[in-house]
Amino acid sequence: MVRIKRGTTSLKTRKNVLKRVKGYRFGRSTKERQAREAIAHAGNHAFAHRRRKKGDFRRLWTVKLNAALRPLGMNYNTFIDSLTKKGITLNRKVLSEIAHNEPESFKRIVEKVK
Repeated sequence: MVRIKRGTTSLKTRKNVLKRVKGYRFGRSTKERQAREAIAHAGNHAFAHRRRKKGDFRRLWTVKLNAALRPLGMNYNTFIDSLTKKGITLNRKVLSEIAHNEPESFKRIVEKVK
């Protein structure tokens, strides 16, 4: 059998691993074993936080809506309740964008709901 030397492939693998951890602190950016462990943990956190991000944004939209509703004499809870009773099916994301970018249109929506 032909002898196979694995220097180039292992160097390539090591280079790719270290490329992924560029910017990490301490040994994680220079030592291969620590870099592999850091990549594994980073992947776990990225997976979990992709799920958590959705809830974070919904909370943000709620806060934005409540802040826009207070000067108009309403709060978030009564506004959402009134929306569902009136059958208006705008979601929180769209409502918060309207409240932020087009306050006059948002004011008209609030008047319709009151």
